[in-house]
Amino acid sequence: MRAVWYERNGAARDVLVVGEMPDPEPGLGEVRVRLKASGVNPADTYWRAGTNAAIAHPRVIPNSDGAGLVDKVGPGVSAALVGKRVWLYNGQRGGRAFGTAAEYITLSADLVTVLPDGVSFAEGATLGIPCMTAHCCLLAAGPVQGRTVLVTGGAGAVGHYAVQLAKWAGARVIATVSSEDKAEKARAGGADAVIDYKREDVAVRVMAITDGAGVDHAVEVDAGGNLAATLACVRDNGSIAAYASAGAREPTVPIYALIRRNLTFQGVYLATHPHAARKRAQTDITAWLTSGRRMLPVAARFTLEETAAAHELVEQGGKAGTVVVEP
Repeated sequence: MRAVWYERNGAARDVLVVGEMPDPEPGLGEVRVRLKASGVNPADTYWRAGTNAAIAHPRVIPNSDGAGLVDKVGPGVSAALVGKRVWLYNGQRGGRAFGTAAEYITLSADLVTVLPDGVSFAEGATLGIPCMTAHCCLLAAGPVQGRTVLVTGGAGAVGHYAVQLAKWAGARVIATVSSEDKAEKARAGGADAVIDYKREDVAVRVMAITDGAGVDHAVEVDAGGNLAATLACVRDNGSIAAYASAGAREPTVPIYALIRRNLTFQGVYLATHPHAARKRAQTDITAWLTSGRRMLPVAARFTLEETAAAHELVEQGGKAGTVVVEP
């Protein structure tokens, strides 16, 4: 198969190699997917660059999300999956070295979900880690129907899915953004109110929007950087689920403020998130995709040979949606 790989950490154009590798064979409980699209997440570039950790395998095929056709199954997997259109997540995670920047991938059938008709492979490759993370954060403290949810970074990859899923689940949604273009994207996704955090005081605006009540739950893109503002937005007995903290990787947490207000603060990392919650996410995402109202933004499309350029575009930031590589 054609594949892209790296054998040392570094800049995309310095370390990514395009070449031939043996076709993988599915093992016990695994499927083989003939990939039609591979989603590039920021974390994929961090792993390649060595930002998160040094390379842990002699050779790594990057990218963890993707979509394609199941063409073979291993022992213990129903043959009925053969020929199914699917999307997948955590392809290059959990100790796995070979991700989706290739013509084929083998992985646990548990990480694969049937892709509904009407959703393209490129759109399916935008789901994976961003949409799964959004769902797990959104429901970290229980159902949100009838509640008010704050989504910080409501136009980002995870945030945009959190806005859409929250609205689909029956929540009132407040999103923060950094520009008018992103505000329009958040509104299109279903946000009931949008706050430009660069021009407005988020806590003041949230309190005005909620008549002083605050939000029930927050999906947080920058736990450390936004900590003071988010705590001021959440009502007593409320909750915060954070999936990143770029603004302050080791923030000082006012623990007594959380205790006295009975606040729940939870970190969400998909690779170690409870299995039952991840399976619920796959089921709910399928229901949402088939409900008709959805935005699955593909920011740009590259060929397999252009994977380095795809990684560079992600690293530049500012993209609207997910960058996709199409084997």
